[in-house]
Amino acid sequence: MLLRRLPPTAVSAAVTALSRRYTSPYFFSQSRLQSFNSISFYPKLSLLSFCSTSEISSEFTDLITDQSSKRGPLKPGLYLVGTPIGNLEDITLRALRVLKSADVILSEDTRHSGKLLHYYSIKTPLLSYHKFNESQREHTVLKRLKEGEIVALISDAGMPGISDPGTELAKLCADENIPVIPIPGPSAFLTALSASGLSTDEFTFVGFLPKHAGSRKERLMTSASETPTQIFYVPPHKLSQFLEESSLIFGDSRQCVIARELTKMHEEFWRGTLGKAKEAFLTHQPKGEITLLIEGNSNCSVETPSESQLENDLRELISSGHSLSSAVKLVAEGTSMKKKMIYSLALRKFAKKHKAED
Repeated sequence: MLLRRLPPTAVSAAVTALSRRYTSPYFFSQSRLQSFNSISFYPKLSLLSFCSTSEISSEFTDLITDQSSKRGPLKPGLYLVGTPIGNLEDITLRALRVLKSADVILSEDTRHSGKLLHYYSIKTPLLSYHKFNESQREHTVLKRLKEGEIVALISDAGMPGISDPGTELAKLCADENIPVIPIPGPSAFLTALSASGLSTDEFTFVGFLPKHAGSRKERLMTSASETPTQIFYVPPHKLSQFLEESSLIFGDSRQCVIARELTKMHEEFWRGTLGKAKEAFLTHQPKGEITLLIEGNSNCSVETPSESQLENDLRELISSGHSLSSAVKLVAEGTSMKKKMIYSLALRKFAKKHKAED
């Protein structure tokens, strides 16, 4: 926060200015001003440390209202709003402004989302929108959007459309030239990846596995052969099954990270091999949402192409103007075969023709 980085004299000036601007006794009582003055002595503490929960929510909405008047009204359209994955304070001021300004909020679970809105004193009406009623709601929502309303879409946690409802509605709006505005926020798999200790250079977000055993095995086999970090969402009651199946395909020695209850009071990161994880959670079913990451395949071997494949590749390169040696070099760079073997093939298949053209 800005106050956190200001020197004591600047903090004092800022507090004086704020006290003049917000004359409401509720917003700044004398005790509240004394709390602000103490910021200079505790620079590492945030403003939230000096406010009760009820005061935070009310004052945030006052701040949002003040900022909204400066920025002007939001334009009509579909707003995809990222919401906290656990800790209710993990939300942006922009997200709160949109939720407060919207004509309606589409919510995966209105009871769950109601807690978030209540926390921040937001009175915008909620309308249920989940995987079981998406198709029924689409016509109604599109009609409201075409009439110029501001519609906010939220899921129970994280970004809408990422293993949550929202993808189809966003696509429909794009097809109808209705603005789709993303309001970025928390994401469980990115939160887990950032603290996992596994490679973040490349990763594959798989999400939830299919329910059908055959499809699940096929997906795991694909992931096991890939070099990027693999990221899955796993329901707690399916964890033991997931570890059993994945260890058979990935191997017991593959490193994994089990991230549980992210941003919540009982946040936990378990790190070890799939084999150790299988033992650790064989009889113990953890509570809460789970993001499970598995390291990529570091011993991924490149498939050896057939002679006919090599011949076709060489022919295409030579036909496009490459010399024999240049074609051999390019083909060799894309395979695990030695350049000498490819050159021998090239001489057999194309040397005479190449010399005749010369």
